[in-house]
Amino acid sequence: MTEISSIRYKRLLLTTSLLVLVAAILSAGCTVGERTPAKTETLLISGSTTVLPVAQLTAEAFMAKNPDVDLQISGGGSSVGIQAAGSGTADIGMASRDLKESEKEAYPDLVKHVVALDGIVIIVNPENSLGSLTLDEVRGIYNGTYRNWNDLGGPDQEIVVTGRDSASGTREFFHETVMQKEDFVETQLEKNSNGAVKQTVAQTPGAIGYVGLGYIDASVKALPIDAGSGPVEPTIENIEDGTYPIARELFMFTRGEPTGLAAEYLSFISSPEGQQIIRDEGFVPA
Repeated sequence: MTEISSIRYKRLLLTTSLLVLVAAILSAGCTVGERTPAKTETLLISGSTTVLPVAQLTAEAFMAKNPDVDLQISGGGSSVGIQAAGSGTADIGMASRDLKESEKEAYPDLVKHVVALDGIVIIVNPENSLGSLTLDEVRGIYNGTYRNWNDLGGPDQEIVVTGRDSASGTREFFHETVMQKEDFVETQLEKNSNGAVKQTVAQTPGAIGYVGLGYIDASVKALPIDAGSGPVEPTIENIEDGTYPIARELFMFTRGEPTGLAAEYLSFISSPEGQQIIRDEGFVPA
């Protein structure tokens, strides 16, 4: 190869190498520009299955505004959420009841935040012809006084009593407010979530259960409740004005006053946008 040819060959190699390098850089630049931003902050939330849909929907909206954060949410019941927040295994604990005295002693630093109001709705299988129940009748069903629907003016059919398990804040509130701390009937079917109670009632003739207002749909029949002034429908409006008799606050707990991401998320929940999400889900804004 002549000297001139050698020089030309080297120049060609250099030019080719530069073109390959530029192409690689441009390709890398496009890849970086199109990549989804990495999640840099994580917030762990666990607890009540009643509060769960509130947390899930507000978290989705919050993450849409803040794509660099990751809110991880799980159920398990109010007792699980309170323990998780108190022990520090979760940043926020969800609960559909207030703290027990034993929990206040175990976790003295817990701070409660009211995020919504909710009604506990008595549901029956859609085929049930009964129009309403009194609070005394509900208590009588759940303590075993009434075991057939014809005892209450309904069909000749065994009552299948369905409720929540011991980890549930909804059960705790129901036990204190409706049952007045009387024992539950020994045949009660205990479920670990609102959804499981609803599914059982929807699929079981003669069944009765109780769930949060946000879980009501056409698969079950929601009964008006009479606390002495006539039957009252379980609606957002009746919970807001205090006429529906089985209503309570829903909470999120933090260990100490919230800071950082937890504070930002709780602030979003209490904002007009967050409260509208809560109303749209069938709960009452706090």
